[in-house]
Amino acid sequence: MASLKSLAKDTAIYGLSSIIGRFLNYLLVPLYTAKFAASEGGYGVITNIYAYVALLMVILTYGMETTFFRFSNKEHENPQTVYTTILTTIGCTSLIFFIAVLAFITPISQAMGYGDHPSYIWVMAATVALDAFQCIPFSWLRQNRRPIKFAALKLLFIIMNIVLNLTFFLLLPALYEKYPETISAVYDPTVGVGYAFYINLACTATITLFFRKELTGFRYVFDSRMLRRMLSYSWPILVLGIAGILNQTADKILFPYIYKAQDANEQLGIYGAASKIAMIMAMITQAFRYAYEPFVFGKSADKDNRATYAKAMKYFVIFTLMAFLTVIGYMEILKHIIGADYREGLKAVPIVMAAEIMMGIYFNLSFWYKLIDKTIWGAWFSGAGCAVLIITNVVFVPRYGYMACAWAGFAGYATAMTLSYFAGQKYYPINYPLKDMAGYIVLAGILFACMQWSNSNLPVYAKLALNTLLIGTFAAYLIRKDFPLSSLPVIGRKLGKR
Repeated sequence: MASLKSLAKDTAIYGLSSIIGRFLNYLLVPLYTAKFAASEGGYGVITNIYAYVALLMVILTYGMETTFFRFSNKEHENPQTVYTTILTTIGCTSLIFFIAVLAFITPISQAMGYGDHPSYIWVMAATVALDAFQCIPFSWLRQNRRPIKFAALKLLFIIMNIVLNLTFFLLLPALYEKYPETISAVYDPTVGVGYAFYINLACTATITLFFRKELTGFRYVFDSRMLRRMLSYSWPILVLGIAGILNQTADKILFPYIYKAQDANEQLGIYGAASKIAMIMAMITQAFRYAYEPFVFGKSADKDNRATYAKAMKYFVIFTLMAFLTVIGYMEILKHIIGADYREGLKAVPIVMAAEIMMGIYFNLSFWYKLIDKTIWGAWFSGAGCAVLIITNVVFVPRYGYMACAWAGFAGYATAMTLSYFAGQKYYPINYPLKDMAGYIVLAGILFACMQWSNSNLPVYAKLALNTLLIGTFAAYLIRKDFPLSSLPVIGRKLGKR
């Protein structure tokens, strides 16, 4: 129980930074969707470019984050040597990637559809190269249980990003109209959406400066033999990661190529903006992952580890379902995050959120093959899910547009999750409380159906009131079944005196 409390504490810190950061970052969504009308396709460009960024991040880190945690916790391995070997390797490959993009910038930008804006591509390449390098110092902070600095740097990035975006998309354009000759020294209105990418690069570069202690003050040791063993462990994770991230981004990368209508960027922008509302699931999953990965590898030798993993899965499912119902219940409020001409995409939000829940479950399930050093299984599972996603997109997007993207993600994650569960029960059986989790899922499904009816048929205040009652119903069931008030430190003592 103490270990679960430690996990909960670290998850809370990571989660607070993630949730606050994402909330602040949400300020950019109404900014972008107000600044760029859906018909202009500007937000579609941002959605498309950042889908490539997410994919490249997985490729350039090639599973070394998980490998770092695994090898740092192995007997007879020096954690410092593991760290410096991985840091040197990632730094070199990131630099090579950036130089290669610069060397072939013209054909690359033309192939991606941005031949008129090659700067979008080289700026993206520089940003993702720095981000990939930063992943290792961030992993060092997680391994050494320093969530405060981790969270502070993540929040600093978000705050800088927001301030600069507000400056270049609101303040400077307003000043430019009055003082064009003066403001033109720092602002060019023709750059438009490009400022979003330049700002991201500036913020990423600034954060790197705060890793002085994690990058200096010790001797770098490069162990080539260890690197070969680590690469043998990590390459299936790379395949797994590519397949996994394609489950999240393939629709946004492929959409301009397979949706042949002239409004492809407009439709992609609508889908991308609406999906931002569903990203609360990604926040919870990410926060849980930041704390859970070092926790699992550090606890792998304990006798009760499987029981702990089972409990962690149960609570993950419970709280993601609560988050799901909260978003659906207050959609009338949350929809104002995006511009009015993007809100037709809100119908995709429940599907995308359900897919994110399954992705989180799949992440929890994935540790069985990492713990027995059989990461190739993850490559097969994610590859199968990715294949389902891509085929669904190619077949149905031309006819059904972005709604097919949402359902493709759902089908892809469901495939990977199911395969991982049944294979895991054979090779690393864990007694998950399936009956308890099923009860919560069924209840959430019933409450969701009620909320859908409420959102479609009731006035604003009535639907908010009813949905609040429905969310309270789920919370009451949770308290009665798994968190009785009598077990709480202060309240329990007061109830016991009665």
